[in-house]
Amino acid sequence: MPNSETTASSSSTADSQSPEPVLTPLTHPRDGIPEVINTPAALRRAVRELSAGSGDLAVDTERASGFRYGQRAFLLQIRREGAGTWLIDPEELEDLSVLRDFMNQQPWILHAATQDLPCLHDLGMSPTALFDTELAGRLAGFPRVSLGTMVAELLGLQLAKEHSAVDWSTRPLPESWLNYAALDVEVLEELRQEISKILIEQGKMEFARQEFEYERNLPDPQRAEEPWRKLSGVHKLKGRRNLAIARELWLSRESLAQSQDIAPGRLLSDRAIMAAIEQRATTVPALLQIPGFHTRHAKRDAPRWIDAIQRGRLTRDLPELRAGKAGLPHPRSWAEKNPAAFARLESAKLVLAEVSEHWNIPIENLLTPKLVRELCWNPPALISAQGIDEQLSLLGARDWQRDLLVDGLAQGFAQV
Repeated sequence: MPNSETTASSSSTADSQSPEPVLTPLTHPRDGIPEVINTPAALRRAVRELSAGSGDLAVDTERASGFRYGQRAFLLQIRREGAGTWLIDPEELEDLSVLRDFMNQQPWILHAATQDLPCLHDLGMSPTALFDTELAGRLAGFPRVSLGTMVAELLGLQLAKEHSAVDWSTRPLPESWLNYAALDVEVLEELRQEISKILIEQGKMEFARQEFEYERNLPDPQRAEEPWRKLSGVHKLKGRRNLAIARELWLSRESLAQSQDIAPGRLLSDRAIMAAIEQRATTVPALLQIPGFHTRHAKRDAPRWIDAIQRGRLTRDLPELRAGKAGLPHPRSWAEKNPAAFARLESAKLVLAEVSEHWNIPIENLLTPKLVRELCWNPPALISAQGIDEQLSLLGARDWQRDLLVDGLAQGFAQV
């Protein structure tokens, strides 16, 4: 276990008091705006150049969230020392195997890896090792860990983020967008070097290695069993019949969105769905009087929405008022349902708060709230450091987390 005296209170952390730095605007890639690779010959050339470079790959993706269905990548940005930056269009390239074979043999650097890894997995790409500069920033105690903020604090550079929410499915991509995309990987290697120095100084580099490996092997998020229940406002609906209508509208919207490759909310907003249920529209003219049904997509598909409403009104397959809960009860009910578990949870919170403050690591990075609840609700049969260590290991806690927490948790649980 690293020396607990070497913590994030050192002078190099984000908490140190210093004047506001004068930032240097990072406006253009050092090698100019790269071409967009969208032909097989150009892709082979890109892979040859990247193979001749050295070091880890700095990787990023651009998606079209809010514009297209799903979360697939519409642009890949890859940079390597000695090879420069490459922008690759996976939509135009039918065969990515030459890139996939190369990428799958390399370590990567990403910022907020959990946002990019799923769409890269969809392309069959995974790193041999991972360094996540955002996660590293959290472990180092930075209060803000956006790429722009960390680049400013550690490199003294001002990184523009004005194109982060644009429609990256647009073709051809504007030059200003390509400039922005290239800059996102321009300084990842330098950022990794600087944050690594801080982690080493704080005695947290091993923490980070274990977290990166855990993150690298995380399964991609799975759709909920009843995803329609995530409609905004659905919790306010009264009666199973209204829930059935909401479900049918959601299913109809989802099917159309997928077939047309468009974000569901652009077809019909959640607010419009709730309004249609509240006003019990049964005809197209009545539907078009409801706020939210005046957009081009909503008006064009009005008969479809009426059919969905009718299916919901007539179905005998009525959903339950509340979704089935496979997990633990909400902690606010623990004091009544399981007083001992509630006492263990309160004890665990104190331990986590103390260790979090000492090491300057966010509580949720010490142990996720879900894992803490699981441990407190289902503790080991024998309350001891060894028993809690084994239970945490089964729940997926990393070695460094158990090293910091087991003794305190065991003492707290023993007093319950």
